[in-house]
Amino acid sequence: MFDWILGVIVAGGLIGVAFLMLAENVAPPIPSEVIMPLAGFAAAQGMLSFPGVVVAGTAGALAGAWLWYEVGRRVKDERLRRFVERHGRWLTLDLDDLERSQRFFRERGGWAVFLGRLLPGVRTFVSVPAGLMRMPQLAFLAWSLLGTALWTFLLAAAGYLLQSQHHRVEAWLDPIAYAVTALVVALYAWRVIRFRARG
Repeated sequence: MFDWILGVIVAGGLIGVAFLMLAENVAPPIPSEVIMPLAGFAAAQGMLSFPGVVVAGTAGALAGAWLWYEVGRRVKDERLRRFVERHGRWLTLDLDDLERSQRFFRERGGWAVFLGRLLPGVRTFVSVPAGLMRMPQLAFLAWSLLGTALWTFLLAAAGYLLQSQHHRVEAWLDPIAYAVTALVVALYAWRVIRFRARG
């Protein structure tokens, strides 16, 4: 995969970086922890401009986030409510929880989206509940832009500064990704076990 990512960056330049970050948000096995440090390394070698790398990476990732947001938003309220009624235990939601979640995302979902865009293992998936819970589109895009721009800048800067050692970024971030994923799975399992539908 590393050679393929490198080939896309070399052949496609900034468009290749944007394409890879779009793909990373649509197909999570392609890791931004490899893409952006490698793009930062290419900028350090003079093959790409560093600001261009950050802008291209942010644009691609934001497009992918918006795609998943739209997938969630296009689920009709009535269909979502029926799904919650039937499968609420596995969603760890009942209808009261659904209404509270929708209010939260409408009023204060920005921080959830912003922080979610910075967390390995969560970045791709935070867009779906934001869409399902009808978070306002402009607010979603604004908070996603902030989180995504910060994430891509940090990864590209790490690759730029480390240069030939850019692969160490992924090694540093892997334990964090595993820890966050394990925590999310544990919290989900705990909520499924303890779930009690009201009413």
